[in-house]
Amino acid sequence: MNQGWFKHEEKFVHAVDDVSFDLQQGEVLGLVGESGCGKSTTGRLILRLLSLTSGRVLFQGQDIFQMDRKRLRVLRQKMQIIFQDPYASLNPRMTVGEILEEPFIIHRMGTRSERKLRVQQLLTKVGLSSDAVSRYPHEFSGGQRQRIGVARAIALNPQFIVADEPVSSLDVSIQAQIINLLEDLQEEYRLSILFIAHDLNMVRHISDRVAVMYLGRIVEIADSRELFSRPMHPYTEALISAVPVPDPKTKRPRIILEGDLPSPIDLPQGCRFYSRCPKRIPDCQKIDPPLYDVGQGHQAACILVK
Repeated sequence: MNQGWFKHEEKFVHAVDDVSFDLQQGEVLGLVGESGCGKSTTGRLILRLLSLTSGRVLFQGQDIFQMDRKRLRVLRQKMQIIFQDPYASLNPRMTVGEILEEPFIIHRMGTRSERKLRVQQLLTKVGLSSDAVSRYPHEFSGGQRQRIGVARAIALNPQFIVADEPVSSLDVSIQAQIINLLEDLQEEYRLSILFIAHDLNMVRHISDRVAVMYLGRIVEIADSRELFSRPMHPYTEALISAVPVPDPKTKRPRIILEGDLPSPIDLPQGCRFYSRCPKRIPDCQKIDPPLYDVGQGHQAACILVK
């Protein structure tokens, strides 16, 4: 478009492009990739916290982007999110009791006494004492705040939770506590969880399946054990090679990726990983590969596995 003496060309960031996957009841799907690859955007799109430019998000067979406000309000009870930052995700002007009671008020569930009882039960469930109800978020540690965030997410007994890097800002010892808490809750409530993270060891521990994203697209998806024992995409191989091995006698060859990450505004032709791929061939610059099935539910977007 033209504006005055200057020409202004509109360009768009392809934050998420042609991403498709399913998630079964009671399953944990890990979503990994570099910062800026579209992981958090994917999670927020699934919950309709962001708008789609194309495509569909189906929850139990219904397209949530075709729902009116009334139907979407009911759906909100079934889909929740645990945010990455436990400091920014809690209202500093509300007590913990008010924060946890708010979902019940919004959805008009229970009497005041019933809501107070439910808040006490939630605090117990996530390992916090009952006196937390009258305290404010700034009075808690990072791990305790994230427990409050978890309690808020499970308050309405959801079926699906997006855990958007829920432990990345916490100390290592606290991370283990939150992960154990999520595992216990997932087993108790049969939750389906999209677990977004950078830490591949953590993803391998908690996930049933793992999807790997690069520049807005899923480049590999497989069962957790299958993916870590037999990675098929060169990008996945590079990520796994960077995971520390706890045995000092065991040495794993490190794959160092060279070159710059392409711009999501001006994506290259062909394979998006071409400029950094150590296994590239000339055809990679011409072909944008779809996810090829390599057996046992394992898919990889690489022409070398076709």
